[in-house]
Amino acid sequence: MKKEISAGGVVYKYVDGQLLIQMIQDRFGKTTLAKGKMEPGETIEQTALREIEEETGIIGTISEAEPLEIVNYQYEHARIGIVNKEVHYFLIKAKEGLLQAQVEEITGVEWLPPQEAWKQQVHSGYDNNNSVLQKALIKLGYEI
Repeated sequence: MKKEISAGGVVYKYVDGQLLIQMIQDRFGKTTLAKGKMEPGETIEQTALREIEEETGIIGTISEAEPLEIVNYQYEHARIGIVNKEVHYFLIKAKEGLLQAQVEEITGVEWLPPQEAWKQQVHSGYDNNNSVLQKALIKLGYEI
């Protein structure tokens, strides 16, 4: 069975003192967090930052050395079969860049207030991201 490692994160910024969380819409119509596959020679942290920049146009910095969470799941790949996926999610502060969806990978990206990000996650996100977003919001001082 093949193992695949990906990384991404909960990207945040403050505008006029208001916390905003980046959420994306994937090609399956689900609300999710930016992430992608590790490339040869990359660290997990480099993967997270590269994927966020590629998918959303935002350059960020990792806020804490340890991941918020490591999510494991399986999916079926058409050619390979069952793949064990391991995704490392970090808390990432947006530094610069213009928000722009990489249309080859995702259908949309936006900045949302924490309560709206949480609402979208619960109603149209992947269940295994609930605890990732919850941990990020708590670390940012926002209780849900």
